[in-house]
Formats: sequence, C-alpha cells, structure tokens
Amino acid sequence: MVTPADFIRIEYTPDLTQAGIAYACRSLPFTYDRMGGSFLKRLRRIAAGVAVELAFRRLLGTEEVPHDSLGATPFTDPDRYDIAIGGRHCDIKSFSILQKKRISQINKYPHSLLEAQALVPADQINTEKLIDDDIYVFAFLNSLVTPNRQTLIQALTAKQPVYLIHALPKTWSHPKQDKNIGQLIIKSDFDERLKLELGGLDVDQKFFTEQVMLEPRVRTRLKGEFRTLSYLYCPQLPTGILGVHSTNRDETHLINPAEWGNIWVYGMQIYFVGYMTRGDFKEKAFRLPAGSRVFQYARTRTDNFSMPIGELRPLGDLFTRAKSWKR
Repeated sequence: MVTPADFIRIEYTPDLTQAGIAYACRSLPFTYDRMGGSFLKRLRRIAAGVAVELAFRRLLGTEEVPHDSLGATPFTDPDRYDIAIGGRHCDIKSFSILQKKRISQINKYPHSLLEAQALVPADQINTEKLIDDDIYVFAFLNSLVTPNRQTLIQALTAKQPVYLIHALPKTWSHPKQDKNIGQLIIKSDFDERLKLELGGLDVDQKFFTEQVMLEPRVRTRLKGEFRTLSYLYCPQLPTGILGVHSTNRDETHLINPAEWGNIWVYGMQIYFVGYMTRGDFKEKAFRLPAGSRVFQYARTRTDNFSMPIGELRPLGDLFTRAKSWKR
C-alpha cells in the first residue's frame, strides 16, 4: 500500500519535451494508435510518455538504483522496453493531467492522487513481451498543451516554445499504391523566408528527413526521394498557403495557416506514485470498459484493467530491493 509520503515528485525540464518530440516524430510511421483522436494528440501522447520514461531513467541514476539500458527502443517495435531493474523489464504507465484546476489540486493535496486508477490497456495485459515478474511503474505528468488555435496564439504571444507540425493525409503518409511520392517541390505564397523539415520514409522504408530553406514564392526542389511523407515541421507559424508537390504522382497538397498545430508539451511536475509486478496486477485488477470516468480522464478511450493507486507498492521499496538484487 502506498501513501502520499511514498510519492516521488520531480520538477519537469524542457529537455524532456525535446527528447519526447524527437522520438514521436521518428516513431510516427511505425506506431499503433490504440487511443484514437487527432494526429496532434497522438504525437503529444507519445512525446509525454517518452519524457516520463527519460525522467524515470534519470531518477534511477540519482538514487543509484542498479539498472540496465537494453538499447534504444526500435521505432518499428514501440512496445519493447529499454529499462530493466534486477533483470525485470519496467513498463512505465504515465497519465497526463492537463486541467489547471486538477494540477493545482494535485500540487496542493498530493493525496488526491489516491483517488486515481492505475490503468493498463486491455490489449497489453497479456502480452508475451512481459512475464509476471516484470514491473509496471505508474506516473502522473502535470502539463499544459495548446489544443486549439486560440491557445496556440497565446503561447506564441507569450514567446513560449512551440513545435509546429502539419500532418499529411493517409494518401501521402500511408499510401496504398506502390508508387513512391518521389522528389518533392515546395512553394510558399507569402513574403517571409521559411525553414522546414519534412519527415517520412525513404525508398528503403527507413525514417528519413530533409531540411530546406524556402525563399518567398520560389519553387524549391528537395534533394532526397520519399516513399511516404508523414509530417512537415516549421519553427514559426506560416502566414500563407504552402504547396507540396509530388513529382512521381503529379499531385499537390496545399497547407493553410490554420492547418498547423503545436505538439510542445509544457510539463511542470512528474509524480511517480508506485509500482506493481505484472502478475500481481493481473490478479488484483478489474476490467474497466472504454468510456469510463476516472480521476485522470473525463472518459477512457479504450478498455483497461484497473486498480486503485493506493493499492500499489512504494517505489522506495523497489529501489531497496533492486540494490539487494545487485548484491
């Protein structure tokens, strides 16, 4: 059983978001979207999850907890786990708290997290990639995002960091036909120079990006050849229409200024609240249907197995055990 005294609170740093976004963009062509929702929400979820995993790795180092890094998680296999303690894989389940009132409540009254549920998606609970001695670690991330145009403009006005992305439709990001997108020609219809990054897969099905500086109203041909194109990134908000032309398919995709979104995660605090072995979790958890209301979400998007946070075990206990396992 955990108490608020067992929670481990970490102050968030912007480099965690930077690492999360880098992973999210690279993994995008390969990841399975179980949660549904928009492209931008999906990228924010991935970025936030990776940020919490990196913070946990740093916590293990600070606490001098013996652990192994099993190598970077391949983007083609997003459910592999790259942290192990005492030979036990650690699967970190993090939940983002995005409402200001809820964030304030948690920071003022950490015991309110005992009202939350530890959730594991139903399609993960019996995965063969984990054994019953492996470990679920549960965490909550207090953060803000810019879910609409108004909040994006507010962030820009306040000179907050942003990461502006435009998602290509499936006909470009996951085309059914065998014909590659090929080389791209880009043109803008506004007066400013514009720096862009384009990301997707190359002709060998490997993640590929190319950077380009666009001159105003000048057609620019990229050097590389794309198999698919997933996203465009721009460090500033474009003020006019941008056209992306596929030479192989003789098709042009137009992007309006309103079709750019910000995937920056404005993290504040991370609470690591407890852990449970997979075997014990399977024994104690109950099935929670999609659409259920829980402390951290207005409604869940998928079926989960669930148990109260208060029934988890303290991470301090895990860290102590890990040191004895090492000896």
